[in-house]
Amino acid sequence: MKLRRLAATDLAAFQAYRGDPDVGRWQGWTPQADEQALAFLNEMATIPLFQPGQWSQLAVADAQTDRLIGDLGIHVSADGLEAEFGFSLARAAQGRGIATAAVRAAIALVFEQTGVQRIHAQTDARNSACIRLLERLPARLLARIETEFRGEACVEWRYELAQR
Repeated sequence: MKLRRLAATDLAAFQAYRGDPDVGRWQGWTPQADEQALAFLNEMATIPLFQPGQWSQLAVADAQTDRLIGDLGIHVSADGLEAEFGFSLARAAQGRGIATAAVRAAIALVFEQTGVQRIHAQTDARNSACIRLLERLPARLLARIETEFRGEACVEWRYELAQR
């Protein structure tokens, strides 16, 4: 696994896993038409990474082939002191420790390149795979949040992934 910038050449792989309802079940994003997805990939390929108040998306790629297998979103707070992570991984790449390795690598990158002091992630309490991943990091459960997701009442868990 390696982290890199997203690229226009990732379109087919990006659309494949982002179009998979099982991958997207717990995500805040929804599948996009090719034109919108390509615009997003091009934007993420060129924007400055880790800007306060903005989301950055990194590619999770296969180390041997460089083929896109997922992506990791990182939002740095407006004051630059906190970051929130989100991640998506193609179903065929799940269950092999790739997402755990990608999150760990991204945490190191954010701490190396920013003044971020704490990193968080939030997930639906029913997303057991994500919860297992967060606990493997290990992340610390901070809060239980009653909210609404896609028009449905739910509970989300907020975790602290790391702090400086």
